[in-house]
Amino acid sequence: MFYSEKSGGGPPEHGASEAGAITNANTPERISKILSAHGVASRREAEIMIAAGRVHVNGELATLGQKACDVTDVITVDGMPLRRKDEPVYIMLNKPRGYLTTMKDQRGRKTVLSLVTDSGARVYPVGRLDMDSEGLLLMTNDGGFANRVCHPSNNKLKTYEVRVRGDAAAAVFKLGLPMEVDAYVIRAASVKLVSGGPEGGVLNIGIFEGRNRQIRKMCVLCGLWILSLKRLSIGEVNLGELETGRWRYLTGAEVASFGVKN
Repeated sequence: MFYSEKSGGGPPEHGASEAGAITNANTPERISKILSAHGVASRREAEIMIAAGRVHVNGELATLGQKACDVTDVITVDGMPLRRKDEPVYIMLNKPRGYLTTMKDQRGRKTVLSLVTDSGARVYPVGRLDMDSEGLLLMTNDGGFANRVCHPSNNKLKTYEVRVRGDAAAAVFKLGLPMEVDAYVIRAASVKLVSGGPEGGVLNIGIFEGRNRQIRKMCVLCGLWILSLKRLSIGEVNLGELETGRWRYLTGAEVASFGVKN
């Protein structure tokens, strides 16, 4: 679990009101309101979590209607301390198929945000994985980190496990050459045949760019039909054994591998 701290460490300062009174940052609030403000869940969902015994305050089981202070009290959800609202959060999610990599969908389809509501922060996806793809997806509330990961100068290799129908063995050489995709010549990919032959197989494909549906379009140009596509790594950050639909915090070393100081 990675916890980074802003310089200064203390709670934000509050200015005086028009009447000259100082706003009290330690004013207790309903725990459900605090959880909602931290992006853990909606107030109604937070009440359900409290009723289910998932929330503790200073080591004691929280109760419905109870008030607390997110500055002076230690609030935990499923044993995990609530983070400060301004604290940078960096996580990886093993995205399942069928989820959109977006903040909200007007058609009501499932989004990856529903899988990270217990992360303690309002995080958003870094880059994209299309709805039919799965695997490693980074999420954060740190815009600087997101920009660094996505910028072309980052030059981090992204690797994918790709199951295909078609002559996988014959396509390896062509897939590894620079090719034109959407009127743009992409860099040569790193391609390895993991298993299979003329009827199909499994390929390991590494790319430095991340253009829209790039690997799917590369495979079409080489006569292959993708059955499944799973991202395994981004640079030094690997999906590992993280279960589908689950998330974890990035380690300090993983965050630092993108040139972010922590």
